[in-house]
Amino acid sequence: MKRRGTAAAATRAAAAAAIVLAVTAAAAPPPERTVDVTIHFSHFDLASLQVAPGETVRFVVTNTDPIDHEFLVGDAEMQRIHEAGTEASHGARPGEISVPAGATVETTFTFPDQLAPGWEFACHLPGHYAYGMHGPITLTT
Repeated sequence: MKRRGTAAAATRAAAAAAIVLAVTAAAAPPPERTVDVTIHFSHFDLASLQVAPGETVRFVVTNTDPIDHEFLVGDAEMQRIHEAGTEASHGARPGEISVPAGATVETTFTFPDQLAPGWEFACHLPGHYAYGMHGPITLTT
C-alpha cells in the first residue's frame, strides 16, 4: 500500500510540474535574436524588420563607409525628434547608437507587445534619412 501512495504522489507531482512548465513556456517572451546590419554607401543592408511581440533583438551594426552614421530604433515620435537633430551622439539608451566610420557597434532593444504604425530603424544625420537610410519595423502575426 505504501508504494501505491508514493507512486500516486510522484505522478501528481510530475503532472503539476508539466503544467507549470507549459504555463511558463507560453508566457515567456521569445529568446533574444541577433540581427547583423551593414551600412554601405549610406544604406542599410536591412530593408525591413519583423519582430515578435516582446522580442529582444541584439543589433550588431557595421559601418563600412568613410563617414559616421547612426542606428535608431523607435516609433514615429522618437524618429521625428531625432530628425529635428536634438542629439549629437547616441549610446545611452537601448536602440540608439552612433556608428563611427569603419566601426562595429551593438545595441539591444526589447520591443513592446504592440507596435503602432510608424516604427522604424533610421539614420538621422543631415540628409541621411532623405537619402533612404530607414526601414519599417512590423510585428509578426
